[in-house]
Amino acid sequence: MSVAWASFTPLESFLGGCLIGLSALLLMTLKGRVMGISGILADSVALTGTGGRGWRLMFLGGAILGPTTWQLIAGNTIEWQAVSSGPQFYIAAFLVGVGTAIGSGCTSGHGICGLARMSPRSLVAVLSFMVSAIVTVALITLV
Repeated sequence: MSVAWASFTPLESFLGGCLIGLSALLLMTLKGRVMGISGILADSVALTGTGGRGWRLMFLGGAILGPTTWQLIAGNTIEWQAVSSGPQFYIAAFLVGVGTAIGSGCTSGHGICGLARMSPRSLVAVLSFMVSAIVTVALITLV
């Protein structure tokens, strides 16, 4: 198994994590809302929204414009590689959506905000995410 040392960016990762934590803190402090992408996205497109659609759209726009702005400032591109395509991609996306609905939230909501609030439900959800990820990687690397 090869290790991608070129992708090892501890300073950038630490600073990014600090910004995510600060964003979660500010959203909870100023809006009383958990920073879970699935809930923010669902409420921003729901026809029966609970109000406050503007801040949700701004949040989602920032999630898209943030990396784009960083690319312009830093002068380099953010490299990514699709790990699936075709039917596999759509099946995986559907299963992620189902899991988000069943789990009452996504990894960002449970992992960042739920654990910070010491939510037992979020702890179970995060442990489920992690075990599923470990098993999936193990199965894929064995095949």
